[in-house]
Amino acid sequence: MTIEGQTVASFAAPKMTEAITTQAHRRYALVTPCRDEAKYARRTLDSVVRQTVLPSLWVIVDDGSRDATPAILAEYAAKHPFIKIVRREDRGFRKLGGGVIDAFYAGLEHVDMNLFEYVTKLDLDLDLPANYFESLMIRMEANPRIGTCSGKPYFHDESGTLVSEMCGDENSVGMVKFYRTSCFREIGGFVRELMWDGIDCHLCRLNGWIAVSWDDPDIRFIHMRPMGTSDRSWWRGRVRHGVGQYFMGTTPTYMAASSIYRATRPPIILGGVAMTWGYLKSALTRKPRYGDERFRKFLRAYQWSCLFHGKTRATDALNSAQDASWQAKHSQK
Repeated sequence: MTIEGQTVASFAAPKMTEAITTQAHRRYALVTPCRDEAKYARRTLDSVVRQTVLPSLWVIVDDGSRDATPAILAEYAAKHPFIKIVRREDRGFRKLGGGVIDAFYAGLEHVDMNLFEYVTKLDLDLDLPANYFESLMIRMEANPRIGTCSGKPYFHDESGTLVSEMCGDENSVGMVKFYRTSCFREIGGFVRELMWDGIDCHLCRLNGWIAVSWDDPDIRFIHMRPMGTSDRSWWRGRVRHGVGQYFMGTTPTYMAASSIYRATRPPIILGGVAMTWGYLKSALTRKPRYGDERFRKFLRAYQWSCLFHGKTRATDALNSAQDASWQAKHSQK
């Protein structure tokens, strides 16, 4: 596997002094909002406790679970000192979008970010490869401009076939947002609204950071509850995505292109229709939009560039154009 012209093997056997220095800069904290995850929790917990580089702290926020989730979390916390459980009262329903981020921040209150190089929002329905977090840190050490990154999510369809969720390379994925702490602070963290996991990556680019995900076999992971299915049905999930795109400030032309692309993924056709309906319903009812005009202007320019040149070329061109200003800004820190 190649990283910025180097291979992972070139990082595999550092000198002892280099290894000690590197480990000191690989302190990361995980924050996990969860609710009623008894079906998946053990698999995620097991995949984290077997990581080649363990988290220094893992704060798991039980957002009012009514199933066996609290008992499972207590069992693992008793065995692993780096796991801390925070309990929130049951509101009576799963609150998506902003509710997830409310729970995330309830956990982040228990993290002294000055102690960690990296901070992560992690869901409790994932199966991660054992070297997942170590691999991400190696890549971020190789390129200090990477502010947030991830691998790619896959799921098993009804026939048992492993299927990609087809997430773009220009974003880190929402179910496991791995952040350089300095970047997370600079962008102001996550907004407490739908599309928080798209807005954050655009804010990274706006500030000259690189947001990226890689579809490499060693950092692919299993998403046990595929994207858009956590709110009763995939239809509601896709409609919600369209609502979030409208809130973020996506233009109608870009939304149409995105819906056409999504219509080629399961559920075929109807997924794209649901996204379009969510967007149009928000536009017709004049729902509020993300209020940062500088952000929305930046987003519109970036999306038009993506339409004309393709996401890969548009993103590479933007990242290249911002390199000098980012280097000048961060060389002073």
